Amino acid sequence: MKDVYKVKISDIKEGDVEINVEGEVTEKSYAREVRSKYGRVLMVADATLKDETGKITLTLWNEQVRQVMVGNKIKIENGYAKSFRNILQLSTGKYGKITVI
Repeated sequence: MKDVYKVKISDIKEGDVEINVEGEVTEKSYAREVRSKYGRVLMVADATLKDETGKITLTLWNEQVRQVMVGNKIKIENGYAKSFRNILQLSTGKYGKITVI
């Protein structure tokens, strides 16, 4: 990934896709179980991702819940932004990737 494609958190808007961003995890909720629309049980947790321009809620799914810890610097590749209960959230979905750097 080249840095020219990296965005700042303050520039992320609802509906954005193919988001590449780096930041620090400053908070993380406890994991909880949710049932997918296909009946599978998934683990989900919310984290706060911060850079020098702002912060955003990052949704962590399944193995990401254990992978990402408070204080980690991480890189999101191919993420997307959506609003859930009027809160802007960043997620990797099926095709994105989180890397601890």
